[in-house]
Amino acid sequence: MSEPNPSFIRTARAEDEDALRRLDRAVWSFLHSVAGPPAPDAPFFPKDAGPEAHLVAEIDGSVVGYVRLGTPTPLPSNAHVRYIRGLAVAEEARGKGVGRALLRAAVAQARGQGFRRITLRVLGHNTGARALYESEGFVVEGLQPEEFFLDGVYVDDVMMGKRLL
Repeated sequence: MSEPNPSFIRTARAEDEDALRRLDRAVWSFLHSVAGPPAPDAPFFPKDAGPEAHLVAEIDGSVVGYVRLGTPTPLPSNAHVRYIRGLAVAEEARGKGVGRALLRAAVAQARGQGFRRITLRVLGHNTGARALYESEGFVVEGLQPEEFFLDGVYVDDVMMGKRLL
């Protein structure tokens, strides 16, 4: 695989909503989600995470991935931490460095905005995502064994983080 080209990463726009909603439905699975599949008419951008809280990846003008960013809590004492609330890549774009480019762009943006740390949660059985995060310098900072019961299986919740400064 060649190095990812972050030049196709940009901040989401309101007009991306339909493409992102379709992408979210297409890639949904218990491999990475603790909730059921999104409803077809559910808005993609929640009230607390509008387009400005998302970076999207485009290939040939089509949205093929996104990362949703936020903070882990609304507490001022936690405002120095950026939190990855979700990352998804279209099936046809996997293996092309899209996820890595989105992750790197999120880290670069957080660093540029003065955040000290970036954190995320990933399901223990999502070995592909965990390997990606580890390869980009994220380390396991906590584990909640069998935290979720998904599709008939108990699944660990893994907390990962990375220092930015």
